[in-house]
Amino acid sequence: MGDEKDKVSPIRSFFAGGFGGVCLVASGHPLDTIKVRLQTNPLQPNGQQPMYTGMLDCATKMVKKEGPLGLYKGMLAPILGVTPMYAICFLGFSTGMKLQGYRDPATTTVVGLFTAGCLSGLFTTVIMAPGERIKCLLQVQGASDVKKYAGPVDCAKQLFREGGFRSIYRGTCGTVLRDVPASGMYFSTYHAMQRAFKGGDPDKELGPFTILCCGGLAGMTNWLVAMPADVLKTRLQTAPQGTYPNGIRSVFADLMKKEGPLALYKGITPVLVRAFPANACCFLGVEMATKFINFFFPQ
Repeated sequence: MGDEKDKVSPIRSFFAGGFGGVCLVASGHPLDTIKVRLQTNPLQPNGQQPMYTGMLDCATKMVKKEGPLGLYKGMLAPILGVTPMYAICFLGFSTGMKLQGYRDPATTTVVGLFTAGCLSGLFTTVIMAPGERIKCLLQVQGASDVKKYAGPVDCAKQLFREGGFRSIYRGTCGTVLRDVPASGMYFSTYHAMQRAFKGGDPDKELGPFTILCCGGLAGMTNWLVAMPADVLKTRLQTAPQGTYPNGIRSVFADLMKKEGPLALYKGITPVLVRAFPANACCFLGVEMATKFINFFFPQ
């Protein structure tokens, strides 16, 4: 590795990751809203039909009741948080690579890529946990006739008044359980697929379509790993204070008792449908931003 050109730069990754995150949110938020509505879809008594029977039914009812902009409810919070979050995510990955002594993802082992990705999941928790809490509350609120929060800032203020930072950061454990292994899968899948397409030539340039495919499939594998913890986290973050006294453990026990293991993958259809284009756009944005940075600020 000593003679290998160093293609790992935490600072460049920081700025490129921020741009990639904006691309991801803009393309994927509507399906994320549908996912949250399905995950918090209340059970009806006496075998009655739930409010939403599936992804298309949820989307149709939302647009009919709230208009097309209803699909974008709660987007301000992730937009405000996503630029620094994805910047820190890609910074974390590059830092993980540096700490292991790797200089190029194209020649790094899959285990090395996974480990660096896991570190990026830890890096993002500080921003991700409160952002997810606010986003989920606003998305769920849209299905109710009672509007408690006027927007993300008002939501954050009310949460702080109710329980301080502890309330804002409720669900942090679930966020860590979700993001650490999922981020490892995310980065290892993307770079392993890139390596396969390069056919043994680490310096080969890949076209936009190939990058989109690698990024999209990386996003899907990320969510297949993340989904169970995401369901538990969402239930905890949107429940009234005191509903789950033991946090994630209480959510898991309640869900297993009432709905069974398959409930851990509630909302998986819109997640996977969203994951491909959103993460395809994210990685394409990262690669474009990296080329832009390298052109104007060559190493």
